[in-house]
This record gives sequence, C-alpha cells and structure tokens, in this order.
Amino acid sequence: MHGVTDTAWKMDVLEPVRLFVLDMDGTFYLGDNPLPGAQDFVDYVQANGRRVLFFTNNSSRSPKVYIERLAKMGCRIARDQIMTSGDVTIAFLKETYPGKTIYLVGTPALEESFREEGIRLWEKGEPRPEIVVVGFDTTLTYEKLERACTFIREGSLFLATHLDINCPTAEGFIPDCGSFCAAITLSTGVKPRYLGKPFRETVDMVLLHTGEERERVAFVGDRLYTDVATGVNHGARGFLVLSGETKLEDVDRSDVKPDAIYDSLGEMKKLLEAKLTKEA
Repeated sequence: MHGVTDTAWKMDVLEPVRLFVLDMDGTFYLGDNPLPGAQDFVDYVQANGRRVLFFTNNSSRSPKVYIERLAKMGCRIARDQIMTSGDVTIAFLKETYPGKTIYLVGTPALEESFREEGIRLWEKGEPRPEIVVVGFDTTLTYEKLERACTFIREGSLFLATHLDINCPTAEGFIPDCGSFCAAITLSTGVKPRYLGKPFRETVDMVLLHTGEERERVAFVGDRLYTDVATGVNHGARGFLVLSGETKLEDVDRSDVKPDAIYDSLGEMKKLLEAKLTKEA
C-alpha cells in the first residue's frame, strides 16, 4: 500500500504538517471517553508549534455542545478550534446565496446557529423558500419531510450539510443526513448538493479560517470516504486511524487511498515525537 503502513514513511509524512484537522467520534473519543493517547497527541502537537482543529460532520449539535463535551474529557478548546458541517453550510449560504430564504430541516440547535449568523429561515405562510437545506435532524417529522419534498418539486434548490448515511451511537447506527436525503431524492427525483466532508467547501473554509497552507494540512479520521477523502481529494493530506469504523482490509477495497495509516492518534504522537527528537 505505497508504504503507507511503513514506520519510516509514517514518520516522514507527519513532519511537514502544521495543522491537524481531527475527526471526533472514533478518532479522538468513543462514547464519552477519549481514546488512549488522543489527548497526549493534542497536547504534544500544540506544545510544539503546531495546531489542532476538530471537525465533525454531525450538524445536529452546536459547536458549544462539542466544546463542553470535550471539556468533560479533559480536552479544553476555544470556539475557533472546532468546526461542523453546519458552519460550512452557513458560510456557503452567506457567500453564495446571501439574503435567500431557507427552509431548514434541522434541529433547534442548528436553527439557532443559522439565525445567529443572519440566515433568513422560512416561516409558515410565506412564499416558497429559495433553498431547502437538510441537516442531521434528530427531530425530523413527516411534516418537515413533506414540506421539503414539496418545495424542491416546486423549484427550491436542494442542499445538505453532509452525506453521512448513518451516525454511530453507543446503541449502534442510526439514520443520518444522507439517509434523509435519499428519501427526498426518491420522492422528488432531485439530488442534493452536499457540503461538509469530503467536499471542497470544507477544505476552503478550513484554509480561510486558519490561514494555513493547503500542503501543510492533514485531515485525520477513521472514515475513508469522508475524513481521508477530504484531504487526498483536495490537495491536503489524508491520514487514516484504525481506532474507529475502518479496518485495514477495507483500504484495499476503497478508491480512497490514505497518505498514511496509523493505529491511533497515540501512535501518531509517538512517531512525531521520535521524528522531531531524531532531527533535533
């Protein structure tokens, strides 16, 4: 696999990275507990002049909730160190469709985020909205689904915060944004434009937000088709960790090939430390 599992290669490919964009569930934590070595990795990176940005496709919760959740695990970050697919969608709407009316299929937390950023949400009794945006709506109702389909059939643009089909939970997988969009597409014949990982809009926002050079950014996660693809498809790096969904044998069957494969963030910390110590 192009040496992606060779220790020397795994050390060398880490060295140029100045910004690590970390997935969360399956990468930094599982359930309510950080994975072994994950916090050590974050501490080491930040102590050595590099940066960490957490990114999740899950648009059902606000960044504030994730900040509080990480804090309970002993990982304290500022607002500018976390980004969600909801943030990417808001930025995209403000830049590309300013002032347009949005029908949002989302949680109250996502609705609040949209309003705080000045996005105009459709109200009952108003003319058809210009755009329908679907997120990971854990408060989804048939009425919301019906309205989204009706508006899309009548000509509203169809956008979605991210493409994940399922969301992992402690009890197993539950339907995510991509599943809702599949139902809408079957009903209307219209496919959405997806944002979030692994699409260009996410990389563009990360670069704009951090001011970092594309070649010095690595997207790190346990999913090939979102986390790793974001990096390798858009001129950054994509690192796979085997602490979550993807197994080593899955890589051979995938069109997405990571730049390197690590057991965990803990292994990345040990290799990065060894590389820098060796060069000192």
